[in-house]
Amino acid sequence: MNKTIFRGLAVAATGLALAGGTTSCTKELDQTPRYEVTPDKVYANLDGYRQVLAKLYGGFALTGQTGPAGAGDIGGIDEGTSDYLRQYWSAQELSTDEAAIVWNDLGVRDWHNMNWNSSNPLIRGLYSRIYFEIAACNEFIRESSDDKLSARLSATEAATVKRFRAEARFLRAVSYMHALDLFGNGPFVTENDAVGFAKPAYATRQQLFDYVEKELTALSSDADFADARTNEYARVDKAAAWAMLSRLYLNAQVYTGTARYTDAAAQAKKVIDAGYALSTTGAGTVASPYARLFLADNNTGPARNEIIWPIAFDANTTQSYGGATFLVNGATGTSSKWQALVGMSTGWQGMRTTKNLFNLFQSPGGGLVSDTTRDTRGRFWVKKVDNTLRPLEITDLYNFEEGYGVIKFRNVNSAGQAQGGSQNFSSVDFPMIRLAEVMLNYAEAVVRGGTGDRTLALNYVNAIRARAFNGQAGSAITSAQLTPEFILDERGRELFWEGHRRTDLIRFNRFTEASYLWPFKGGVPAGRGVESFRNLYPIPAADLSVNQNLKQNPGY
Repeated sequence: MNKTIFRGLAVAATGLALAGGTTSCTKELDQTPRYEVTPDKVYANLDGYRQVLAKLYGGFALTGQTGPAGAGDIGGIDEGTSDYLRQYWSAQELSTDEAAIVWNDLGVRDWHNMNWNSSNPLIRGLYSRIYFEIAACNEFIRESSDDKLSARLSATEAATVKRFRAEARFLRAVSYMHALDLFGNGPFVTENDAVGFAKPAYATRQQLFDYVEKELTALSSDADFADARTNEYARVDKAAAWAMLSRLYLNAQVYTGTARYTDAAAQAKKVIDAGYALSTTGAGTVASPYARLFLADNNTGPARNEIIWPIAFDANTTQSYGGATFLVNGATGTSSKWQALVGMSTGWQGMRTTKNLFNLFQSPGGGLVSDTTRDTRGRFWVKKVDNTLRPLEITDLYNFEEGYGVIKFRNVNSAGQAQGGSQNFSSVDFPMIRLAEVMLNYAEAVVRGGTGDRTLALNYVNAIRARAFNGQAGSAITSAQLTPEFILDERGRELFWEGHRRTDLIRFNRFTEASYLWPFKGGVPAGRGVESFRNLYPIPAADLSVNQNLKQNPGY
């Protein structure tokens, strides 16, 4: 597989990532290791910079220094659980109608019950993982200043590292965007702050928004940042910056109180016009055009033309108990047929969905066709281990045999072959940004009143639906049917289990409110509304105790 930036990843410089002291980490979640080598050794040549850049990308996928387990980046939490993508996905999906989990690990059931507090170890792990990534990026940017590059590298090599530096700025901006979305407020440090262990300053949600907007806007016109579709696979470029800006502006009213829908549409249009294309070619009997996006070779062929920024995984060289392995194994049961379908030799019996997601694929009325027999996006495992039918309704949140299993990420290639030796790790690349999301961003922004072309917005939605229905008649909607509520449902059908649901529900006032319920929302079988302060997660109590500059979010 062409996932070159992650091949043979073995970074000697990880200890330096914390040299800036960019977060007031707690004793329980101490960020390790420290000071194993000095900067002049790590950044002595172009290969050194490239190796640390790989670590910055790997920070979203990997957890430590020794394969899937060993010398973890952060302590106080199971290393596999600490994976950035696993924790981010859990916060965005397990807290919603799209996913529930059976396990009884400390703190894990708080996600769906929506009763978390500031001592929840998983929320603390997510927070620490975000700020570990920010710290690592800060250190790389600090060590790639113009004066250091001129002293260490040739002019040609320095020009290459300046491109690396721009990518590091993007990755840092994404982590800060996750912080402002999940926690609202928090510590703030950049490469310009003195190296040491001073307590980081506190930034409000508005300040974090302004910073992320400024960084992504600057990168959008930075000559050192790769033009759209010119970088190597799994590395970011200007299109990724435009896409993240469209996402930022789409949620601006939630983040700042001021709507920015015109800006969201404008940034989305830049991405759409950059030459990406929806995956519309299936893989024979293995996968529909939509399902091909989530196979183990989604770094090739038509899927590659739609995925703008993936988190790359490889069953042999990029192993983690988080990321895609968590999404495939964690959602699979003990049935050998189920395991064969997703290309694994084991199933962790963890996640499945509530009836709400399945019901999105049933006919929503108004003459629309949307059902699991025709809409290729809605694929569920409906058999128990004894081959009898699973109940759609969940009466026991912790019985894996209740509720439908989700078939989305599959560790098989387009020929149907399972990937990796024992198939216990996954090679599916996770799409952090893909074209269909950006098209839906444009449509929603225009429907909500942003300046744009409503006919074009309708065409984008219908193109997505035509792909979902494999060209069958009945998928298109009319302009009158293109409403905000329809778009929320369509985002649920198109983007489920891709880490968008919590943010989408908050934007539509459906996350904490009693007006929209799902099984065991708020910890009761029928679901209930919960306190509105749970639209944000708490700043971990352990971090507040060591940094008096920080302020706890209301309600916690």
